[in-house]
Amino acid sequence: MKKSLFLVCSLFGFGLLAAEDVRVPVSVDPLGFPPPIPVSVAGFSGEADSVLRFDLSFMGFEFVAPDKARYNIQKNSAAGVGASVIDPLQPASARMIYNKSFTGGGTRQQTHALADDLAKTLTQKPGIAQTRIACKVQATGIGAGEIVIADYDGFNPTPVTKDNVICAAPSWSGRNMLFYMSHKIAGKPDVLSHNLGTGARKRVTTTTGDNFTPAVSPDGRRVAMILSKSGSPNLYVCDPDGGNLKQLTTTHDGESCPAWSPDSRTICVVSRQSGKPALYTIPAGGGALTRLSVNAPSPTEPDWSPDGKYLVFTSQSGAGFQICVTPMEGPLRGTAMVLVAGEDPVWAPNSRAVMFVRTVNYRRVLTLLDVPSKQTKEIARITGSASQPSWAR
Repeated sequence: MKKSLFLVCSLFGFGLLAAEDVRVPVSVDPLGFPPPIPVSVAGFSGEADSVLRFDLSFMGFEFVAPDKARYNIQKNSAAGVGASVIDPLQPASARMIYNKSFTGGGTRQQTHALADDLAKTLTQKPGIAQTRIACKVQATGIGAGEIVIADYDGFNPTPVTKDNVICAAPSWSGRNMLFYMSHKIAGKPDVLSHNLGTGARKRVTTTTGDNFTPAVSPDGRRVAMILSKSGSPNLYVCDPDGGNLKQLTTTHDGESCPAWSPDSRTICVVSRQSGKPALYTIPAGGGALTRLSVNAPSPTEPDWSPDGKYLVFTSQSGAGFQICVTPMEGPLRGTAMVLVAGEDPVWAPNSRAVMFVRTVNYRRVLTLLDVPSKQTKEIARITGSASQPSWAR
């Protein structure tokens, strides 16, 4: 079984952190992703054409000639930005299966709306073109920085903070609230909440010691974080206002990087209780740490896909930092598949695309990745050194 697996990953462009490579002809996607849908796109030009193609590239589509396409996407003549979709497999009288147009805002916003609707219609997966991200941005990659939000493709970057202090680890709570670590209020690492609508900020943690890496549960009811008030960094959870604080781990070697399961019942966390960084899961209500065995050195920075099927994380070896993914269910659970060099991975709402950080000329650059095809695209519109992305879901 394992011998066949190495070739499966090779055939689909995945590296595998393992020692043996026996070549057996297998043609099954090891992660279970559906293949990209071949489409042709015609009639669009300028910004609408480039935005539509960019968006669809990370939502499960590939571009082919019309005679090779499963669907033909054609610009329609309605106001705004719109398209009709032709299904060549249907009878001639029923081939047009979609015909919509979107108005309001500029061309970019209209095209994003069209792309999301096409993705929902043709793949039954949520679109990501109208989503937002948050990240940490520093002038040089060290020292003080700011929290910035932007469209998922890097357009419309907007500073959330203007503090010029050390900050890190933004985490969305819904669409209008962020949690992050900042030195602003107490002059030391503390977790703050930030209402994006009103600008109001609150110190969530008021304990002694350092307080790091908030992670808001998908249901918005709890915040996981790392606090050192007991002497070593341990995992805690609390309400969004800081109430009902509960300590979940009591190790002496330190935890980091909490990540929630989609049902908000389990937390994946990095622990060094075995000596080296390893991934563990723990019930959010309390219980024992359970090691998640993955064949990857020094796994850190986990993120659980919204559909619950995968865990993406960073692995550090002699080759540097690598983005890896492992299934969370089935016979391949714990098998680490290398996707690309980089760090700080986070899943998109469609559980297909990942945003990560790539270092280019000593500058950290946010980069989009389509996991099954391994296609990447840098998000270069955010100036400075950008890292620790968080995706609003």
